[in-house]
Amino acid sequence: ANTHELPTAAFVRNPDATLHAGELLAKMKFAVGPEGQLKTLDAQGIAQRLLGDTMPSNIVMLGACWQAGLVPVSHTALMRAIELNNVAVAANKTAFALGRLAFAAPAAIARLGGEQKVLLNFSSDKLDGDDGLIARRMRHLSGYQNAALAERYRQLVERVRAAEKPLGSERLTKAVARYYAKLLAYKDEYEVARLYTDGQFEAQLKTQFEAWDGLRFHMAPPLLARPGSDGRVKKLALGGWLWKGLEVLAKFKGLRGSKLDVFGYTEERRMERQLIADYERLVAQLLQGLTAERLELALQLARLPERIRGYGHVKQANVEQVRTQWAQMLARYQARELVAA
Repeated sequence: ANTHELPTAAFVRNPDATLHAGELLAKMKFAVGPEGQLKTLDAQGIAQRLLGDTMPSNIVMLGACWQAGLVPVSHTALMRAIELNNVAVAANKTAFALGRLAFAAPAAIARLGGEQKVLLNFSSDKLDGDDGLIARRMRHLSGYQNAALAERYRQLVERVRAAEKPLGSERLTKAVARYYAKLLAYKDEYEVARLYTDGQFEAQLKTQFEAWDGLRFHMAPPLLARPGSDGRVKKLALGGWLWKGLEVLAKFKGLRGSKLDVFGYTEERRMERQLIADYERLVAQLLQGLTAERLELALQLARLPERIRGYGHVKQANVEQVRTQWAQMLARYQARELVAA
């Protein structure tokens, strides 16, 4: 079984959808019988790490299955089939060999692939330290805009920490540390330009392609894109020349939110800036009379931005739903304060 999870159409309609991979594997283990009978590997991960592309992942799986004795065809015949197909022959033969190795000696595959480095791991649950929630997001916000934005973030998080400390908890602080940063670093035109031109995207291209003359960007620039028949903005296919334009645009990220920010006047950008101000006001309200009894509801309110996802009309719909929940939950929170008083 290939353990790599690929999103289905359900993920488009429901961002919280899950493949229930653990449950699926459990059913398969039950179906095949004795313990250890089910073998698994991450074919996409192996192909990406060792061949620079996920396309040969099916051949990696074929190699693993052949090594397991599940494919009643000779090695010679399979290699001849790959040659006759005449598409990426060398890469597919290597992928087949890697699949065999993954089954026969998984530890060897791990050594061959080397250590995988995570550049920005947002999953760590520590607050402090160079790899803690606060420091990582401050670095991200500094790159996103500047040190002033990172300091604005730090000050609010530290206010929450000071208010929550008497309760012997850090849960609310961690929630605000995550979701305040999420709202501050909304992905606008400057951020898209920065991410495309900071060197990482080009480095990824170099690992997979010798040249990319046919590169196309599918985007919906606010000044150029027009609504389609369904009333929603349609994306345009823009040529590789756009890369140079993105390099220039990335240098103007300091204009974000200012009067000179031409993109900042759109409805979506105004909504994103308003969400930041509203969240700051919400946190101030939560800290007034914070008690152990009210902590759980405060946590639910602080985590609401997790449900704000997507772009354009998708994001707008999510924001409307969240705002409704926000108002209802905040009313309950403030009602508890009145009862306590």
